[in-house]
Amino acid sequence: MSKFMEWVDARFPATKMWEDHLSKYYAPKNFNVLYFFGSLALLVLVNQILTGIWLTMSFEPSAEGAFASVEYIMRDVEYGWIIRYLHSTGASAFFVVVYLHMFRGILYGSYQKPRELVWIFGMMIYLALMAEAFMGYLLPWGQMSYWGAQVIISLFGAIPVIGADLTQWIRGDYLISGITLNRFFALHVIALPIVILGLVVLHILALHEVGSNNPMGVDIKKTKNEAGVPLDGIPFHPYYTVKDIVGVVVFLFVFCAIVFFFPEMGGYFLEKPNFEAANAFKTPEHIAPVWYFTPYYAILRAVPDKLLGVIAMGAAIAVLFVLPWLDRSPVKSMRYKGWMSKIALVLFCISFVILGVLGVLSPTPERTLVSRICTAIYFGYFILMPFYTKLEKTKVVPQRVDG
Repeated sequence: MSKFMEWVDARFPATKMWEDHLSKYYAPKNFNVLYFFGSLALLVLVNQILTGIWLTMSFEPSAEGAFASVEYIMRDVEYGWIIRYLHSTGASAFFVVVYLHMFRGILYGSYQKPRELVWIFGMMIYLALMAEAFMGYLLPWGQMSYWGAQVIISLFGAIPVIGADLTQWIRGDYLISGITLNRFFALHVIALPIVILGLVVLHILALHEVGSNNPMGVDIKKTKNEAGVPLDGIPFHPYYTVKDIVGVVVFLFVFCAIVFFFPEMGGYFLEKPNFEAANAFKTPEHIAPVWYFTPYYAILRAVPDKLLGVIAMGAAIAVLFVLPWLDRSPVKSMRYKGWMSKIALVLFCISFVILGVLGVLSPTPERTLVSRICTAIYFGYFILMPFYTKLEKTKVVPQRVDG
């Protein structure tokens, strides 16, 4: 085996990659449970790719056959139902772990110097993931898939001058048709997965170049022994690879429970109208995107003007990209930031959850008012960040990790 590895290493840096990214990559010794979600996101990505490959073997990307092929997968393909549920549940699980991964990054300031590029790559993954989910959402060709895509694509029509042409270019037709379905299938199955995989590699490479953050925000590279090993670091393998197995087991228990007993999750993971074939002449009573898009959909509906609503929805995502330059705090972790940052983060999280709930529900004057208040809080968190992070009094950060 050693001679074989010598032969491989002379032609490919296998051992070097193993050491640089696992056995000799030193991570802080005080990681907590919130650090599970990065590896869980990778696990769900693998699940989506593998189940997606199997689904494409029996799926027909056409307006005439898409819905019937999904029914065929569910009823006639051997174990097709579980593959479909693994994929549909995996889509929601992906966003759950990604949102928690992003929350951990915000909580501990993992976007601050020198990790700005790590955060940017992560946000690019998030954006590509949203596009991937949207493209895949149309493929079952159910009622909510069809009309949800109709509503979202029509938003591009609000753009002055080029809006109408851009909308038609995205659809590939004058209305959503088999052409739209076919191009969304190509993007969902080939183009966007390649982009996401490439961004994941860049995200990990950038992270391992500057080193992982930790709940205290202490830079472990500042204190090293004679051999140049961080005193407060431990090799990622075997310590965190073994620890991550615990998180994977717990996650799989919950994930499999949902797949086998609650795959529709009360209509949030698989909406009831999607069990009807798409009908261009029958509009569902209430059209809403799948739950992981609803916070931004609620922001869109909170703004009376269509164009300004589209701009607000886009800005809600775009502002996350500039987060590293909005935070002027001298400390990273929320543990050592002032009371203003803590209150702002709590209000931001509450407003985001409320927007997500309101985005699912049909609009009423009362709900619209609450959406506008939560939208103001959402943007206020970022707009005011340069001021309250600079003005507030922070605690002294320890020189060494104490965990």
